[in-house]
Amino acid sequence: MLQKCEGIVIRSTDYGETNKIVTIYTRELGKVGVMARGAKKPNSRLTSITQLFTYGTFLFQKSTGLGSLQQGETIFSHRFIREDIFLTAYASYISELLDKSTENFESNPFLFELYKLTLDYLNEEVDPDILMSIFEIKILPLLGLKPQLDCCTNCGNKEGTFHFSIREAGFICHRCFEIDPYRIPISQTTAKLLRLFYYFDLNRLGKISLKPETKKEIKHVIEAYYQEYSGLTLKSKRFLNQLDSLKGKL
Repeated sequence: MLQKCEGIVIRSTDYGETNKIVTIYTRELGKVGVMARGAKKPNSRLTSITQLFTYGTFLFQKSTGLGSLQQGETIFSHRFIREDIFLTAYASYISELLDKSTENFESNPFLFELYKLTLDYLNEEVDPDILMSIFEIKILPLLGLKPQLDCCTNCGNKEGTFHFSIREAGFICHRCFEIDPYRIPISQTTAKLLRLFYYFDLNRLGKISLKPETKKEIKHVIEAYYQEYSGLTLKSKRFLNQLDSLKGKL
C-alpha cells in the first residue's frame, strides 16, 4: 500500500553501494523506516530528499518492516544546519534522542511539531544550548519520566528557595535540604526556567538570552537526571560534549 506523509529525515545509513536506509519522523505515522534504492547515485531523484534533517513529503510503500521509498519532495532542507559542524552536532543529538525515545508507527503530531520547530529555530541561529535543553525536558514523558517541578517533592511547598534532587527526582525546598546532602544547588532563575521549559509552548519562544552560568546549571541538572533515570547512551551526545569542550578552547 502506498502511503504519503509529511516528515523529516532523522537518520540515514548507507546500504550497499547505491542504497540508503532512511528513518523518517512523520506527522501522520510517527517514525518510519524505508529503503531508498539508488539514493547514493549522484543523479538519483532520491538523493536530496534523503539527506539528514530534510523536511518534505514522502511517498513510500508501507510495510511492517522496512518500507520502500518511491519519491519525495523537499519542503525545507535545513541546509544551514548541515553546513555548520556545531549545529549538525546539536541536531544529530536531538534526532537520536527522538529516535531512541520512540517506536515505529506511533503517531504523535505534537512531537513532530516540537522536533520540526526545534530544527527551524536551530536553522535560524537561536541559541542551540537553550533549544537542546527545552527538547530534552519536553521529551521526558515519552521515556515515562516526570520530574517534580511544581513544588517540593518532600513537603509539597510551592514557596521558598529550591534546589534539584536527583534522588528525589525533582525540586526540594530549603526546609527539606537535609534529606539530600547531594542535591544540586541552583539559582532560582534556573528553577523557574526548568519549570517553564517543561510546560510552555515552543511556538512562543521569541528571543531568549541566558547567562552562561544559568545555561550551565540547567545542563547539569538535565544531564544528571537523564543519566540516573533514562537508561539512554547516545553517541551523538558524547560527540557534542567533545565539540563543546573544543569550542570553549577556541
